[in-house]
Amino acid sequence: MKPLIIFGTGDIAQLAHCYFSTDSEYQVIAFTVDAAFMIGEKFCGLPVVVFEEVANKYPPKSYEFFIALSYSRLNSVRKQKYLAAKSLGYKLASYVSSHSTVLNAAQIGDNCFIFEDNTIQPFVTIGNNVTLWSGNHIGHHTIIHDHCFIASHVVVSGGVEIEESCFIGVNATLRDHIKIGKKCIIGAGTLLLSDAEPEGVYIGRETERAKVSSSKLKNI
Repeated sequence: MKPLIIFGTGDIAQLAHCYFSTDSEYQVIAFTVDAAFMIGEKFCGLPVVVFEEVANKYPPKSYEFFIALSYSRLNSVRKQKYLAAKSLGYKLASYVSSHSTVLNAAQIGDNCFIFEDNTIQPFVTIGNNVTLWSGNHIGHHTIIHDHCFIASHVVVSGGVEIEESCFIGVNATLRDHIKIGKKCIIGAGTLLLSDAEPEGVYIGRETERAKVSSSKLKNI
């Protein structure tokens, strides 16, 4: 099995450890964080080393790397650490769940985190450092550029282009052949029928509470 170092000691890192350990060709050896965020010497029963020393203890020629961070600051933190690990010479591993349906001839970049129940149709291209949480539909001929985060149960119709560093929220729906500009936020439940301008924020309407109380609904 290939030895793997994971950056992070939060929930995403714990999930990465679980998925890589149970459903991949990798064996997690250790975790690493910046010295300023070091809170303990063990995580998930494995050693934690400061990132400033990781290349000395776990040299890039012998270990692969995975950045296990979320979408903080529109994915910029994950992007920064991705580039830092690359600059040290590490090969960045991707996790693609065996419980997903991937039909795009493995056109998937490095440091991607693709959870279970994703459907990735033919001729889709997924860039580097992309997270697809569980249960998404990624339609044919779609392009997802680097450093994007797509939450659960998103429908991306065919021929969509999602530019770098976008966040797509839970249950959003993107119609076919539209373009999402860089650093867009598409909120949970949003229905997007046309192009989204770079750095745009698109928020779906929240369901309002009915005027009648639940105790007055006799048929429930």
